[in-house]
Amino acid sequence: MPGPSDPASGPQPPRPQLAVSAAIFREGKVLLVRRARSPAKGFYSLPGGRVEFGESLHAALHREVDEETSLKIEILGLAGWREVLPQAAGSGHYIILSFAARWVDREPHLNEEHDDFQWLAPEEIGSLKLTGGLEEIVAAARKLVVG
Repeated sequence: MPGPSDPASGPQPPRPQLAVSAAIFREGKVLLVRRARSPAKGFYSLPGGRVEFGESLHAALHREVDEETSLKIEILGLAGWREVLPQAAGSGHYIILSFAARWVDREPHLNEEHDDFQWLAPEEIGSLKLTGGLEEIVAAARKLVVG
């Protein structure tokens, strides 16, 4: 699962933070992005990040996907969630809601948070270094995409 956008950018609040991610499907393949920063540097995950105060979940997801990949998406539904607990001093506590989405327009152009992307069939992702729980979220999202 994705880590929120640059959580190492400052001290972490003493409460859980809400984040969103998108399992974006295009022609049967899902988009995975490789994190270029800690936490989870070098791991493939889903694009996403923190929900800002007063922002709806869908608005946050559209914003984060646009910022991180430049893609335009159609959100289909909630695929699952994951809780990330603090592992070390200074790391955050996150609740990540992961949505199934369909690619609509544009080609991926990554921001500085990621250094690689791949469109892969869900059965191909297991060979990559993945963030925890990613395969389960992709499987649940695939069911929402194919109906």
